Amino acid sequence: MHEEQLYRAALNGETETVGKLLASGADPNRPSEGEEEGLPLCAAAAWDRTEVAEALLAAGAEVDGRESGGWTALLWAAANGHAAVARLLIEAGADVDTTNDDGDTALTLAARRGALGVVQALLEAGADHQKYDGDGDSPLEIAVDWVGVHLESALLDQIQQDGWEYVVARQYAKDGTELVTVAGRSADGSESEQVQAQRGHAAIATLLEDAAGVQPPVEQLVARALAHRDIDEDAETWWVVADSLGRRADEETYEALVRLCVSEDAREREFGVDAIAQFGFADGEKPYLERTLPLLQKMVTTEGNPQVLRSVLAALGHQGDPRALPYVLDILRRPGHKRTITDPIALADVLPPDDEEGLELLISMTEDDDSEIRDWATSGLAGLSADTPRIREALAARLSDPDLRTVAEATRGLARRGDERAARGTERVLAESDDDYARDLVTQATAE
Repeated sequence: MHEEQLYRAALNGETETVGKLLASGADPNRPSEGEEEGLPLCAAAAWDRTEVAEALLAAGAEVDGRESGGWTALLWAAANGHAAVARLLIEAGADVDTTNDDGDTALTLAARRGALGVVQALLEAGADHQKYDGDGDSPLEIAVDWVGVHLESALLDQIQQDGWEYVVARQYAKDGTELVTVAGRSADGSESEQVQAQRGHAAIATLLEDAAGVQPPVEQLVARALAHRDIDEDAETWWVVADSLGRRADEETYEALVRLCVSEDAREREFGVDAIAQFGFADGEKPYLERTLPLLQKMVTTEGNPQVLRSVLAALGHQGDPRALPYVLDILRRPGHKRTITDPIALADVLPPDDEEGLELLISMTEDDDSEIRDWATSGLAGLSADTPRIREALAARLSDPDLRTVAEATRGLARRGDERAARGTERVLAESDDDYARDLVTQATAE
């Protein structure tokens, strides 16, 4: 009985109940039987119950335990697009290349689903991108087959039946890609079915091409990025493609991106700037800096589209060259300019130690009404090489900030400068914050 209860609690995400059942002797490796047959860890993975999965693993659940059909928890997480659970299982030692009885791997399942976050986790863990599924298809072939497909229509085709009614729903998955659900039911309501997929196939195809050493034409990749610019939550596909092109570091690609930067189409200019911003960067080397910096400086003068100009600002920051400072200041001080976190990031990246004008502007950003801007501005101020009373006082002023990440950044900056007031920030963050990033930041700063 305990096994059935444990499986049901795991499926429903009832962490407290799972803990009680485990404490009373329920075996996490014994499958439930009857109507709901399976392993608790597989249920948690299939339904994105990360905390439950953590509890089960801590209690001795076998990370590669198999259900009927050869399914493991990682395969379930991949098939359903749950990146956080997948990462947890991988960290616990899950076999990233295992297959079910049909020959599916986690990577082929995630590629078919369009689950970008899972694919990224698997590739980072060294999953074999060349391993075929039971139908003889590689992950790359699967992803490419889905690129350009009208997802809603393809999903409807999978479950469509005469006389049924259907509804399409769209929302964002946790990895930022759009999650599309097509649900149907019979006219009398006695039967129902639904199918889901994520719109991450273009980004996944790009990652797998990189892994395989395949270089599609620049125009093909640009088309992928532009098609997804307003679909992903944080332009995930856009940035995957931009990063892929930036890593090529060859003359032909660079010239193609330069042409995009002077295109009549604003979206093409925006993408060209974002892709060229870190083109060829590797091990501290910036081989295209002396060509990219003048291009961006010219665009500060000629560009009239605010979104493209925002990308130019970010790109100037990425160059990390003090020669860009006048152009950064030009953008920041334009009438109607709307301040975002890009402002303090770019300014801090190009600010030389002795520029008082730029320093005062950055300090003013540490006092902004927007907590994210204060956070990034304080981080930028903390990371400056200069050490002056003005900088120390500005950092110390942030120790009482209501945003604890800002407090943590200020603490880091003071600790780097040997200022005893850093102890106040450390004490406050450790007492008031449950944010792992903030806590780790002050702990590390204090130790150093």
